[in-house]
Amino acid sequence: MEPSASTSGSETSLSMISGAFYIAKEGGKNPQGDDAHFISKEKQTIGVADGVGGWSSKGVDAGEYARKLVSNFVNELENSPTVKKNHKIDLKRTLMKAYSNTNVEGSSTICVLTLENKTIHAVNVGDSGFMVIRDGAQVYKSSIQTYRFNFPYQLGKTSSDPSVAKVCTVPVQAGDIVIVGTDGLFDNLFTSDITNLVNILGGAGAEPEHVARTIAEYAYYNSIDKIMSTPFAVASLENGRPCSGGKRDDITVVVSFIVSN
Repeated sequence: MEPSASTSGSETSLSMISGAFYIAKEGGKNPQGDDAHFISKEKQTIGVADGVGGWSSKGVDAGEYARKLVSNFVNELENSPTVKKNHKIDLKRTLMKAYSNTNVEGSSTICVLTLENKTIHAVNVGDSGFMVIRDGAQVYKSSIQTYRFNFPYQLGKTSSDPSVAKVCTVPVQAGDIVIVGTDGLFDNLFTSDITNLVNILGGAGAEPEHVARTIAEYAYYNSIDKIMSTPFAVASLENGRPCSGGKRDDITVVVSFIVSN
C-alpha cells in the first residue's frame, strides 16, 4: 500500500486582479471631479472616496478632501507596519492615520477593502460601498450609513472621524468578482443590473478595467435619463420626494477578480 499524499502546505491562496474607471459629473469642465480611488496590487487593497458636493456652494473644491484622504491612506498603507502574526493590514487604524493627516477643508465618504486569508476585510463610511458576485449571483452587498436621505456619514474636520466607520468581513473564493463604487454607481444602477452586466462581461479573458468601464458607462447613461427607474428615484419616493430618472453624480467603479495563486 502506498502512503497517502500529504496536503500540508498545498492549500492555494487568493489574490485580487483589479481595474477601475471614473466618469466625472462635470466632464471636461472639471475632469478631476469629486471622487478619488486607488488600487494597491502589492498590498491587495483597493478603495474609493467621494467628496461631499455641498462644499462647492461654499467655494471649496469638493474633490480635494477625497483626493487628499486617499493619497494619505495610500501613503500610510505603503509605510505602515503589519501585524507580525498574520501580516493583516489594520484598515481602520490606517484610515485614522490618513484622516489625521488630511488638513484641507471639506469632507468625504470612503470605502476601503483588503484581501487577506481568503477574506475581504472592509471599512466603510457613508454611502460608497461594495458587492460580491459569485457564480452569477449577488452574495453580499455592504450597507450604507446615512443620517437621513441623501445625507451620508462623512469624514472631515467639521464632520465625523473614522470611529464611525462600519467594519465587516466577507469570505471569498476563486472566481468571485468584487465591485466597489461611489454612490454615483449605486444610485443609478440596481445591484441586479450590475450583476447582469458582470455575467455578460466577466467571462474568460475579461479585463477588470473593461468591466469597470462598461458598468460606469451604464450608470452614467442612467444618471442623465429623466424617466428611468433608478435606485435614487425609488429611494426619493420612499422618502416623500417623488422623482424619476437618475442622479447626476461622479461615478467611480473598481472591479476585482478573485483568483487562485
